[in-house]
Amino acid sequence: MRYVSLDLETSGSNPQRHQVLELAAVIEDSRRPLPLAELPAFRRVVRHPEYVGTAGALALNARLLQELAKKSPNPELCTPEELLPQLREFLLAHGFRPDARDCVSVTMAGKNIGVFDLGFLKVLPGYGALVRAEPAMLDPAVFYLNWHKDSRLPSMSICKARARFPDREVAHEALADALDVVRLLRPFYALPAYQQVPRPEEGEDV
Repeated sequence: MRYVSLDLETSGSNPQRHQVLELAAVIEDSRRPLPLAELPAFRRVVRHPEYVGTAGALALNARLLQELAKKSPNPELCTPEELLPQLREFLLAHGFRPDARDCVSVTMAGKNIGVFDLGFLKVLPGYGALVRAEPAMLDPAVFYLNWHKDSRLPSMSICKARARFPDREVAHEALADALDVVRLLRPFYALPAYQQVPRPEEGEDV
């Protein structure tokens, strides 16, 4: 199946108050995986008239603020109003098709995408009309959960450690983090999780 690994960097955690600073999306086809560097990728930094955020989030994204402050032309720069129309064009250019309501609906993947990124996507102009996420979303944390020891879903860095990646730090850069989600999901293409479940005894319900 094809899915879109999507990641946001924001000025805080409240979608009603804080802003999207960066969005990246990577298209993955689990039947025909390409080298990561060859995956279709989309990245935008988002210019707002002014920025509202928490000290921690703004400090974490200092590089983005420096990029946004530059006056030189930047083909990856857009406004909030332009962000989803441009994402839609990227998806259409790579084979996604709109539904009967002319909305491009995609399966999205991401770390905490359902509880964090989706909230910010929903307040962007055009969400639900131009682009929307399918209700079922992919979070790699489920695949790296230790059911005997964990009290909560593992963080991205713990997922990377359990996947035995040589790099275990989280980049907090949208494109790098979106690619990491693909890397974390790929080991399960060949042997899906349900195939690792013991077969039921004869007579048991499946």
